[in-house]
This record gives sequence, C-alpha cells and structure tokens, in this order.
Amino acid sequence: MKYTITIFLAVLFFNCTSEKKTIRSQSVGNAFGTSYSIIYLSDSPLDFQKEIDSVIDVVNQSMSTYLPDSDISRINNGDATIKVDEMFKEVFRISSDVHRASKGYFDPTIGVLANAWGFGPGEQIALDSVKVDSLLNYVGWNKVTLLENGTIQKEHPEIRFDFNAVAKGYAIDRLGAMLDEKEIVNYLVEVGGEVLAKGTNIIKQKPWTVGIDRPNAFMKRGTAAVINLEDKALASSGNYRKFRYDEETGEKYVHTIDPLTGFTKNAKVLAASVVANDCATADAFATAFMAMDLEESKNVLRKRKDLNAYIIYIGQNDTIKAHLTPGFEKLLK
Repeated sequence: MKYTITIFLAVLFFNCTSEKKTIRSQSVGNAFGTSYSIIYLSDSPLDFQKEIDSVIDVVNQSMSTYLPDSDISRINNGDATIKVDEMFKEVFRISSDVHRASKGYFDPTIGVLANAWGFGPGEQIALDSVKVDSLLNYVGWNKVTLLENGTIQKEHPEIRFDFNAVAKGYAIDRLGAMLDEKEIVNYLVEVGGEVLAKGTNIIKQKPWTVGIDRPNAFMKRGTAAVINLEDKALASSGNYRKFRYDEETGEKYVHTIDPLTGFTKNAKVLAASVVANDCATADAFATAFMAMDLEESKNVLRKRKDLNAYIIYIGQNDTIKAHLTPGFEKLLK
C-alpha cells in the first residue's frame, strides 16, 4: 500500500510540475502610417520587438513610397538599375494575380493618379476629365515588367508604383513568418485593422476573434460582425476610412481610385472585408472589391474558392445591406 501511494504521489507531483503555464506576450507600436499589435503565446516570457522592427524596416525599404531612398521610390523616380528583392518580387506576383482576377480593377500602377487626387506622397493637382485622361497614359499593369535579372521595365518613365493596397498585408505575412521561424504556433498579428491569426487563443481555449466595422452612409460606425479566425488572414477596405473634401466645392473624394476610368469611385459599396490564406491577397482583393461593382465582385468570389468576403453596400432606399459568402457565414461568432 505504501509503495502504491508513493508511486501515485510521485506521478501526481510530476504531472503538476510538468504543466507549463501559457504566457501572453504583446508588442505594440506604430508602422506603415498606422498602429500595430502583435500577440504571441508561449510557455515563457518573450520579447520579439527587435525582430519586429527589423521586418518593418526591410519592408519599408523595399516598398514604401514615403521613403525617398526606398527601392520603389527610386524605381518611380526613374532608376532602372535597381534589382528588387524577393519581397518586391512576391508582391509583384500577387499583384499580377489579383489584377487578372479583378479584370484590371486592382492595379498598383495608379501612383500618378493617387498623387494627383491627393492620396499619395506626391503633389496633388486640380483634375478634370482631360487631365485624368492624360494621366491614364501612365497607368496599366501591362505597361510594367519584372525582368529575369530583377529589374523593372516601364513602358513610360512617368509610371509610378503604389503598393499601399497590398504591402501592409504582405508586411503582416512577413511578421507571421518571423513568428513561425521562432516556432510560435499561436499568435495574432494586427496592423491597422488587418489581421493574421495562427493557431488559437489557448489561454481562453477558443479561436482568435476579430471584429469588423459597420459603416453606413452617414458615417455612423459600430461593429458589424465578430468572426473566428484560425490560420487565416483578414483585410478590410472602406471609403469611410480615408477620404477628403474639396475646400472650394465641398465635394467628397474617396481614396478608392478606379484604374480603368482614373476617377475616384464614390460607389454604393461602403466596405469590403476579405478572408484569405495570406494577408497580402486579402488586402489586395479588399481594395479591388471597393473599385468593382458588387455583381462583379460576386463573380470573382464564385470562382475563387480560396476567398471569403463580407461586403457592405447601400441598397434600395439608402438601406444598408451586406453580402456574405457561405464560407464567411461559417466564421461568424
């Protein structure tokens, strides 16, 4: 009996001491013109701030149009000798994929238009149909080529890349890849409302949960939905987030630019949230769906089984409506 009790107590002691408490570590800061929050769970306290800063720096150096010495800025300014890094190449490939799938509504060569409309780092100018038509000569994904030697060939020197609609999502993917390399299996990366979730929130024994904004035509906002995310990315785009008013005319200009017409698109679609396997793809399609008509977006979603979406739009009598894919409905909390 004493022998049996001794074994039992020894096993009990071993089980109690071998249980490892889950530690929640979090890094917060500012990057890419917005804020970020990165939560990672482990069995000991961790601090990856140095590694996070490094990822942010290398992405900015490659693709930030707000850094005059970045690769993309030097290419935009006419330096044809720049050999882009693997990050730039991957974003270029993702952009090509989304450009084809969206029939041209996603086009990162809108840099000259973004500047002209006042949504880029360059000079804003007064626009009319004639000037917009002239600037469209320097827009078109078919006018740029990534050569085998890693340099970019532009049909016109005036063409300017603007990866802002995909680079932030890609940066989130790179932050996730860094955590993967550190063998962190449960984490949540959020930058400016875009999210990459891996594993689960094992502290609460439930999936990671993310809220989605609910805009309406009068700018009142709240939470439209809360979804569960596991090993997926979520990106959202909305005209309620970024816009400007003309001081003289009072006209509202949204940041969504239709690359086919050259004009900003004050459409009935108010917001688009996309779930995909990676955040760069989700980011790009969320932007594309803002420029596309709702029925065109539905057609893309029917073909792309790797995507799920929640699109908020203005219906009849100015009522707020939502289109959800079946896969998105399953994610609702």
